[in-house]
Amino acid sequence: MRLIAVCQLLLFRSRVQGRSAATTETLTAPKPDLKIFAGSSNLTLADAICNNIGIDPGKLTITAFPDGETFAKIEENVRGEDVYVVQSTCPPTNHHLMELFIIMDALKRASADRITAVLPYYGYARQDRKDQPRVPITAKLVANLLVAAGANRILTMDLHAQQIQGFFDIPVDHLYASPVIFAYLKYTKRDNQVVVSPDVGGLKMAHAYSEMLGADLAIVAKRRTSATDTESVGIIGEIEGKNALLVDDLTETAGTLVNAAAILKERGALSVRACVSHTILNDLGIDRLKNSCIDELITTDTVPRPEIEGLNINTLSVAGLLGEAIQRIHNNSSVNSLFRFKGARTT
Repeated sequence: MRLIAVCQLLLFRSRVQGRSAATTETLTAPKPDLKIFAGSSNLTLADAICNNIGIDPGKLTITAFPDGETFAKIEENVRGEDVYVVQSTCPPTNHHLMELFIIMDALKRASADRITAVLPYYGYARQDRKDQPRVPITAKLVANLLVAAGANRILTMDLHAQQIQGFFDIPVDHLYASPVIFAYLKYTKRDNQVVVSPDVGGLKMAHAYSEMLGADLAIVAKRRTSATDTESVGIIGEIEGKNALLVDDLTETAGTLVNAAAILKERGALSVRACVSHTILNDLGIDRLKNSCIDELITTDTVPRPEIEGLNINTLSVAGLLGEAIQRIHNNSSVNSLFRFKGARTT
């Protein structure tokens, strides 16, 4: 009996020591590595983000079958790693979205620990509500598809409608380009400046810029006549004898900006500059801007854009801002300070 008791005691001690060793091993488990993979939509920005962080881009092969189907293969081990996929959903929007879904599915099936979709520009954001009968809410559909494809977290910038964050049941970090843009504007600030929102929807953004610049605020009232045309019908605020700065989150056909600039000039503005986070210009937008009274277009590299002759465009990089956000998310640190400039929220 005494021998049995001794054996039971030794067995109990062995189990306790095994549990302690397992607990210690769990507590000292290595932290997942940070890896960034880039889709084909904006390779330049993805490379700049990696350079800012000090890592090499993840090895990824993207090819197409003869029938146009996309194929993606992760060329390195990602098991248990913290992975970020950089992909702007700019034109061709559907192709870039599908490519992003395929990359994330490959990462999920390769056992990545966490997949964060980094969307410097979130496409379909303008379809965020039912504004007429029998139409989709495509921004919500895209949110559902991102989660279904494997996204555990979303990092994006200057959403067209901030309520899109509520379309997700996963964490969303929504950054603003305004700190990067303001760093440029403070060195090119003009006297007697007024910040102008080209429509009522952009008032909150315009108000944030006016506070940062210490400038007056004005609003242009517009009426949309078609998908590509708008009509400016009036201005709220003092414009005469001032240097106007139009601010908006997105422009494609440039109709809103060009019409707003024209009415500002008519009301006595000395000069007009435009500041836009996402500049997705098509041929119509380029022609309109070339023939407009806008002196300078200030934008960011959230979407790729070729050089355009005859158009004064200054492109600012958001790679540092996105890189800092990625590092903080990876280290489970707060990103709140990225929303602030000189102690005040940027938007």
